[in-house]
This record gives sequence, structure tokens and C-alpha cells, in this order.
Amino acid sequence: MTFIRTTEQDSNYNHLEKMTVKELLSNINNEDKTVPFAVEKALPQIEALTEQLVMKLQDGGRLFYLGAGTSGRLGVVDASECPPTFGVPHELVVGIIAGGDIAIRKAVEFAEDSTNQGWLDLQKHNITNKDVVVGIAASGTTPYVIAALEECNKNNITTGCIACNKNSPLGQVSQFPVEVVVGPEFVTGSSRMKAGTAQKLVLNMLSTATMIQLGKIKGNKMVDMQLSNKKLVERGEKMLAKELNIDLSEASKLLAEFGNVRNAITNYKK
Repeated sequence: MTFIRTTEQDSNYNHLEKMTVKELLSNINNEDKTVPFAVEKALPQIEALTEQLVMKLQDGGRLFYLGAGTSGRLGVVDASECPPTFGVPHELVVGIIAGGDIAIRKAVEFAEDSTNQGWLDLQKHNITNKDVVVGIAASGTTPYVIAALEECNKNNITTGCIACNKNSPLGQVSQFPVEVVVGPEFVTGSSRMKAGTAQKLVLNMLSTATMIQLGKIKGNKMVDMQLSNKKLVERGEKMLAKELNIDLSEASKLLAEFGNVRNAITNYKK
């Protein structure tokens, strides 16, 4: 299979330094508009990976995101948002980034080039064949991620990926690859732009669709969300008031008594 690294191809634009601010923003926006269409083309792949996630998590497995740089950070963000949004344990969806947590804020030189650290990082979480590992790499060529997925395959652990090149080395070692080809970046090679946006969209789809399938949403509401700030408490009160046809003061008492929206609905007695 031919592998062309479109994420590294020359930008469709030149002489960026001569553009006005308006021209820069307009052109960046024009490029960004193409991303959802690229994601749409990958929907069958996203569906196949999501179905695996649902099956494995229903059977007691976990989801691991593994990446470096921007890709790693996006995985960590998606993982960290699952507990407050869906009320799941922190260990259910785990984001791992090359170089460790310090790399979330500062780039760690050459961390992505290690061919053994990714697997070692996964082993720290006692990974088993009940789990799923999704490698994230815009180029699809990151050694840290590729080598880890190869080890997962050897150990009968389900693997997927999110890459932005077709037939990449990462895609080829993934059992369930998602390949969103967004083409050249506005700034040549700056894959934190369109590629990063595409990865974020796919991550949103994977985690949200999986959690809905796992029963973490009722109607269209986050009934299992953690009430970790005033805004979320007020949202919970409004959900209860509407769902149970009660006033906000009664909803507030219910929420305080039962701890979250789902429990309050389940235990409500007229």
C-alpha cells in the first residue's frame, strides 16, 4: 500500500507573512471548513471502532488513549472529561502521553521516538486483553505509539488509531484504524491545526457515542454528571424540575439528598 504523508505536504497558500490579519483568518477558516467533510468520509471506520469500545467496556474493559505532542494532549483532554461529564470512574478512560504528565504543558524532547516506553507506560496500568488501546498520531508515524500497538497486538489487546494520513504505519498496525485525511496544513506541517481539529472531532464522537450506548445519558441529558461547580448544580436542578415537573426549590432538595440527577429521578416519590 502506498503511504503519502499529506500532513507534511506544502500548504495551499504561500507568502503568509504578507497577508493581512483578515486574510490570514479567512484562509485558516476556509481550511478548517474542510475538516468535518474529511471526518464524514471516515464514519464507517469510526463506527467500527466505537462498536468495539462499547463491547469491551460493557465487558469490564477500559479505554486507553496513547499519543505524543498535540495528539497525546487531545487524548488526555478527552479522557479527563469523561468522569465529570458521564459520572464514570477515572480509570475507565485513561489518557497517556509520551514524556509523562509534564509533556501536557511542555514538550519533552524525543519522547515520541522511543520504541519501548509506550508499552511500558501501558503496563503501569496493568493493561489486559479486556481493554482497548487507541493510538493517536496525526502523521501516523510516531514510534512511541506504533511500537506500543504492536505489543498490544502480540498480547491480544484490541487496537485502534486516529491518524490523518492514509495507509500510515500506525494505521497498518491497528485492528480498527480511523484515517481522517485533511490534507496539507495552512502552515506547512503544523498538524496541531486541521489534523488536531479532526482528531478532536473523532475523540468527541468515540467517547460520547460509547457513553450513550453504555446508558450514561437519559433523553439528551447528562444525568450522571458530577456536580462539581455551581453551574452544574444549577443545570442538574433544571433537569430535575423539567423531568419531574416540580419547582426548582424541590429539585434543589432532591439533588442535595441523592447526589446526582439519575439517583434523584430514580428515588423521587410524588
